[in-house]
Amino acid sequence: MNVGDTLLYLDGVTVTFDGFRALNALSLYLEKGEMRAVIGPNGAGKTTMMDVITGKTRPDTGRVVFDAHTDLTRMDEPAIAALGIGRKFQKPTVFEPHTVWDNLLLALAGDRRPTFSLWARETPAERERIEEILVTTRLTEARQRRAGDLSHGQKQWLEIGMLLAQEPQLLLVDEPVAGMTDAETEQTAELLREINRTRSVVVVEHDMAFVRALDVKVTVLHEGAVLSEGSIDHVSEDPRVIEVYLGR
Repeated sequence: MNVGDTLLYLDGVTVTFDGFRALNALSLYLEKGEMRAVIGPNGAGKTTMMDVITGKTRPDTGRVVFDAHTDLTRMDEPAIAALGIGRKFQKPTVFEPHTVWDNLLLALAGDRRPTFSLWARETPAERERIEEILVTTRLTEARQRRAGDLSHGQKQWLEIGMLLAQEPQLLLVDEPVAGMTDAETEQTAELLREINRTRSVVVVEHDMAFVRALDVKVTVLHEGAVLSEGSIDHVSEDPRVIEVYLGR
């Protein structure tokens, strides 16, 4: 492993809740520019891993090193977000009364204190950035629609767009295609592949067809540790993975 190419390194991370080991000396690393899919049965530690990376949960032991020199376990959530780590939760949280455009404007990196008014004129640079995000997220036609009127899939894309507006280096995406139609699922795979051209992405997912469509390295978690790692074909044929996850 060349440390210089590593964006994120979890080193022996253990988290215990009331005697239950949610993460058990978990070690994994993500390279700069990589997209990784993380799968595993319920209770495998996927959400806890995301919580540790974003500073929501502090590990009992271990380090989480970002960009070769920053130990995230010493930082709080806002500081980690400011470093360039964005997280999208399973349930989309958008400003439903506002338009798609205004949701993206509110999310743009920059001065967005409560004093900021939506009626303030956005700058040409901001307009250009919003246009780019609309194209990426397939929402150009929906720019003036209320976020509350979007389909479930479109709300997910809008929230991904709001994260992109903050210019993260690393995007953590939790079950992005839960509840989506087949067409939306396919478009989401394309969308994430497009995002991955310019930033690193970790996708936690249950939908194996979607994971196959992403065509990236897969990490299988079980009981808080890495059970198997490799291509989707490699992990799908691993007898241990079949036993604890796929065989159910």
